[in-house]
Amino acid sequence: MTEDCEGQKQSTKRLKYTILKTFFNFIKATTDSNIANPCDTSVLSKTFRLAKGHHWTILEKDVVDEIIFKTDNHRNRLMLELMARGGMRIGEVLKLRVIDVDERKLSLVSPKSGRQNEIVFIPQKVSVRLKEYIRKKGLESTQRIFPICYTGAREMVRKAGKVADVDLKPHDLRRHAATYASRSGAPLEIVSKIILRQANLSTTQRYLGKVSDTEAMRWIENIYR
Repeated sequence: MTEDCEGQKQSTKRLKYTILKTFFNFIKATTDSNIANPCDTSVLSKTFRLAKGHHWTILEKDVVDEIIFKTDNHRNRLMLELMARGGMRIGEVLKLRVIDVDERKLSLVSPKSGRQNEIVFIPQKVSVRLKEYIRKKGLESTQRIFPICYTGAREMVRKAGKVADVDLKPHDLRRHAATYASRSGAPLEIVSKIILRQANLSTTQRYLGKVSDTEAMRWIENIYR
């Protein structure tokens, strides 16, 4: 179910479009130059064009805390915390099974990075709530903990953001986990390798976003007070 919903993501559709366009260009180049590439229509090109780059909006800790603490549904709150406190992607949260939970460590099988597995470290308080949720639900070892689809999860996150008047997306919470850790003094290597589980430090630096003038002045005052 999760995989079906994830297949509707715009990035997934764009990838499929690119693959198809490349395939038809190959056929045209090697077989018949008169063949028209059906992906070259202006409508499709506009529909699947790459989004322009932009600076990410970084959520402050008090805003994220408000969103989480005002979420009464235990399942939804746990999902938000795993993204905001553990730096997990929404797809990773949805695929999480009972057997993958080991105290404060969560095992990710076949992660996005392509590695065989990865480990997510979560705070003790989140770990306790997660295990209690599993116990109350009576879930078996191979069952998914959050058996909802990607579309439903995204909508849950969007609604949760409304309590703080924020247009919230799942990746905003993962980005917050990295930014908060960095600005709390965690070394870049920890943010990159442990929280985001990324191989390239430059990729991590892009996640950390742009520092506002207000935040810059606050940090300077804290450093030299």
